[in-house]
Amino acid sequence: MIVVTTPTGRIGSRLVRRLLDQGCALRLVARDASRLDQEVSEQVELVEGSHEDPAVLDKALPGADALFWLVPPNPAAPSTMEHYLSFARAGAAAVARHGVIHLVGVSSAGHGWTSPAGVLSAAFAMDAQLAASGAAYRALAPPFYMENLLGQLDAVRRHGAFSLTCAGDQPLATIATRDIAQAAAGLLTDLSWAGQAELPLFGPDRLTPDGMAEVISEELETPVVHRRVTVDEYAATLRSRGAGDRMVRDLVETFAAQDGGIYDADWATATITATDFRTWCREVLKPAVHATSSS
Repeated sequence: MIVVTTPTGRIGSRLVRRLLDQGCALRLVARDASRLDQEVSEQVELVEGSHEDPAVLDKALPGADALFWLVPPNPAAPSTMEHYLSFARAGAAAVARHGVIHLVGVSSAGHGWTSPAGVLSAAFAMDAQLAASGAAYRALAPPFYMENLLGQLDAVRRHGAFSLTCAGDQPLATIATRDIAQAAAGLLTDLSWAGQAELPLFGPDRLTPDGMAEVISEELETPVVHRRVTVDEYAATLRSRGAGDRMVRDLVETFAAQDGGIYDADWATATITATDFRTWCREVLKPAVHATSSS
């Protein structure tokens, strides 16, 4: 039995489909089971609730051979660090309580980074907490998600631009979320591994943001540019949208770390995944832009 948290998210939903295609027995922990496709619901066991809740985990973990763990984002959380650790403490205790042997979590690349890194630091703290459970643990460690660009569809369509805090001429490691799901599926269906380790996963490109803009332009057949925003400009935008000081600090630290090269050291050891940026633009970004245009 494999237990999967966040089964309706970008990574979790793809993971569930992959595991079902391989005939795996699944138990899903979902905050809102109504968001699952009926076809999926009919093939799995369901436990409704948050995996931050020990009572929910006590329903989900009996008899589990492996657990997939991902902390859902919560922009309203007063502290990103406490948000991640609250989930991780509950998870680690439940894993130990129920004797789950294998645990796969979604973390971040850059584990050797020593400066504050906001959300990424919280993910590293989560890993330490989960590793303390005693289970064999693999922390999937991806860099910048290509899907983050989907939050800028309107800017790409209307203004021919996307914005990052990163320098336009410095390579930015990226990955497609479907490749994270594939790596997780591989680990969850072959439990021959042991011990605890981080597993950096990088897409095959070494594109700069300016290079990403060129690829997007070619695939969309319209000019698109990368516009760098400063961290201060980004913070001002967050505050204008009502973000509190703690959330602003967490996100500013995250993007400052990305701009500072938090992912760079992992290039040497990363497992290179299948989906290149051009393929992702053709198969994901372009259809999404066209859907936005027609809505």
